Amino acid sequence: MREPGRLVLLGHPVSQSLSPRFQNAALIDAGLPLRYEAIDVEPSRFEAVLGDLRAEGVAGNVTVPFKERTHDACDRLTLLAERVGAVNVFWVDADGQLIGDNSDVGGFDATARTLLGDIPRDLSVGVLGAGGAAAGVLAAVEQWPGCVAHVYNRTPERARQLAERFGTFAQPVDDIGVVAGADLVVNATSVGLRDDALPIDPALIPRGARVIDLVYKRGETRFVHALRARGIRACDGLEMLIEQGALAFERWFGIAPNRAVMWEAVRR
Repeated sequence: MREPGRLVLLGHPVSQSLSPRFQNAALIDAGLPLRYEAIDVEPSRFEAVLGDLRAEGVAGNVTVPFKERTHDACDRLTLLAERVGAVNVFWVDADGQLIGDNSDVGGFDATARTLLGDIPRDLSVGVLGAGGAAAGVLAAVEQWPGCVAHVYNRTPERARQLAERFGTFAQPVDDIGVVAGADLVVNATSVGLRDDALPIDPALIPRGARVIDLVYKRGETRFVHALRARGIRACDGLEMLIEQGALAFERWFGIAPNRAVMWEAVRR
């Protein structure tokens, strides 16, 4: 790939993103003379903006709501991005082709291992949502020995289509109680991103469960606070955000960033 002269995050909205903070800290630590900037893109202009950035040889990340549209716009995809059907990391190669990858899968896997304290195995996993984030969760879960996943979405057909893509270990359900009763519950929707709405009633989740809310906020989400108040081990999406960002950094530059520096930048 050609080394990027500019790094960006594309999304709508992106004003709340912590990615510029930790990516710029990693760039400085690595001695790379680049800046990482967040660009809020109106959905109607996304393909045009991405085309302009591609012509400049820009690399970067993509967040809600553009991961699936970026997947469709790429000239080539990694096997993982193709499997997920969503792209959150992109770059331009020496031939000018737009390449898409997915580091959300690795970010989620790392978060789950931290929360569980072990390699995930023999678990039931309840997934709320059926978009690109949910597909990334399923791509991780299918690598975990002996695990099954139950997918719930407000539009049952979307849950069915997503589950079918991943085979027999993933099953669509129309009863949210099945998801709530899983060993590991994952909020892969955007509920709670813009306000304090809850993706599911915390009272439905048993105290022995573990919960990952892929949404993150400064001070953590209301959902995570409500779960902890009931004695349930839960975390938000901050670790996933930083780990997927670290994996993206490796894709762009071929070197691992200083993760301690990235965490310090966020905590500061």
